[in-house]
Amino acid sequence: MASSACHPLTQGGFEKSSPSVMACKNPRLCRRVLVDPPKVRGQTDDDQVKGRDMTEQLRESMDYDVVIVGAGPAGLSAAIRLKQLNADLEVVVLEKGSEVGAHILSGAVLDPSGLDTLLLDWRSMGAPINVPVKHDKFYFLGPAGKVRIPNWPMPPLMSNHGNYIVSMGNVCRWMAEQAEGLGVEIFPGMAASEVVWGEDGRVAGVVAGEFGKNADGTPGPNYEPGMELRGKYVLLGEGARGSLSKQVIAKFGLDDDAEPAKFGLGMKEIWEVDPDKHREGTVTHTMGWPLGRNAGGWQLHLPS
Repeated sequence: MASSACHPLTQGGFEKSSPSVMACKNPRLCRRVLVDPPKVRGQTDDDQVKGRDMTEQLRESMDYDVVIVGAGPAGLSAAIRLKQLNADLEVVVLEKGSEVGAHILSGAVLDPSGLDTLLLDWRSMGAPINVPVKHDKFYFLGPAGKVRIPNWPMPPLMSNHGNYIVSMGNVCRWMAEQAEGLGVEIFPGMAASEVVWGEDGRVAGVVAGEFGKNADGTPGPNYEPGMELRGKYVLLGEGARGSLSKQVIAKFGLDDDAEPAKFGLGMKEIWEVDPDKHREGTVTHTMGWPLGRNAGGWQLHLPS
């Protein structure tokens, strides 16, 4: 490992010094590490060593107490809670979207019990959570029309009274503001591309901001090695099919003796409707036509 001082800038975090270069702004945390060239499929270790002088790169590295991948509800909640428990912890959150919320385009029904525990005064903190569910409706659809299903036989989880209709993108943006107010560093536009493994085989961090590889995994002419963000703890909150999660699951056999994961295909749209048809606070669930008994849909009436 080669070590060197980083850019002598004054504040913590990153600065974009050009469209393709992330300059470290925290000399206290930075060092440079030597990056081996990516191994091409079919290439041996000896072949990789022979080509090292042509492709090796210096990659800056930063150390944190906790590195969190994904600025969704889980990642941001964890960051907030960690700083509540110990304000001196160095916590960083990486988000691949251009801004927090950019990849959370979901309207949702939110149970506020988690927020009641995490941020007790959220109702007075400007949270974009202000449309309580007023009506739950269930319909079975057919080619000729619809049949209303009464609410009483539905399981408790289908009762949304006390919950709120929200835009999760807006909720995540607000949560990011709360996290930054506690001292959490959030880096949007920084996709994590690979796991950094420690010498003892543990997850030691992630690589973020790497781009410019060819289709075969070799560095292209505009290759940027990105930066290593190392943590005493690494939390992967990148979703159900996150690329880093798949690496960790495969390495440690976390899915051994487990049923295969199941996924459903869904589509969401945001409609602007006639005000006379808008019923703010209404949640409607459907099943049946045109997709059959094993599919359904829903409508959430957001603020007008």
